[in-house]
This record gives sequence, C-alpha cells and structure tokens, in this order.
Amino acid sequence: MESYITLGLVLLLSIIGHNMTVVYAAIIILVLKILSQITSQPIIVDWMGGHGLQLGIIILTAAVLVPIANGTVTIATMIHSFKSVAGVVAIVAGLLAAIAGGLGVPLMQENPDVIPALIIGTMAGVFFFKGIAVGPLIAAGFTYFVLAIIQHSK
Repeated sequence: MESYITLGLVLLLSIIGHNMTVVYAAIIILVLKILSQITSQPIIVDWMGGHGLQLGIIILTAAVLVPIANGTVTIATMIHSFKSVAGVVAIVAGLLAAIAGGLGVPLMQENPDVIPALIIGTMAGVFFFKGIAVGPLIAAGFTYFVLAIIQHSK
C-alpha cells in the first residue's frame, strides 16, 4: 500500500509542478502495478525494472539521432562542432555524461541504497528547478565520481 501512496504523491507533485514526463511515468508504473496485482503476476513491474532503463535509453538515443535521419545534422555540421568552443564543450560534456551514465548503472546495482536518494534528488530538480527526469542515471554516475574521489583521498 505504501508504494501506491508514494507513487500517488509523485503523481500529484508532478501534476502540480506541470512536469508531464513524470506524470506519464507515474501513471504507467501505477497501471503496471495495478495490472500486476490483478493478474497476481508481478512480472510486469519486474520486467520494467529490469528492462525499462535499457528501453528508455534506446528510445532517447533514437530521438537524438532523428536530426541525422532528417538531414538537419550532417557530417559537415558534425565536423564543424569541433571548431567552436561550444561544440568542444558539448563533446566533452557528452563524453562525461556517457561515462557517468555507464558508471551509474553498476553503482545502482551494487548499492541499491543510493537509489532513493537519487530519486529524491532528481524529483527535487524536476519540481523546483524545472529539470527533466533523466537525472537518476547520470546522478548515479556523478555519485560514483564523488565517492571514488572521497575513497581515493582517504
């Protein structure tokens, strides 16, 4: 019952904060949870927990590749990105974000106790700073970086 209340609270706060991405995500999880209860098969929610992140990354990556598919981004514009400060910074930021995300997945798997804190931090960023809820994975990677620095400095 507690999970329904928590998901309902996330849904309510998302509606108040006008963050439709989180509204849709909360509704999807609530529906999947209800279906799992009705069918007595938690496999639906478990499947989402195990494969949802990968599916989301695939969809996000596909969306990012659309400008290449429709011709907005060409090889020439890609090469040009190496010639501007903003382009170089964006390349480095993309590199760091990819590394952070790659390190974040194992961190969440090995230390599931960080997941609630990542969710709280992401939700706070969404609600109070009009962020986008892609943060938990990258936040986990940044958490990994900070924990590695703390561990190394001991």
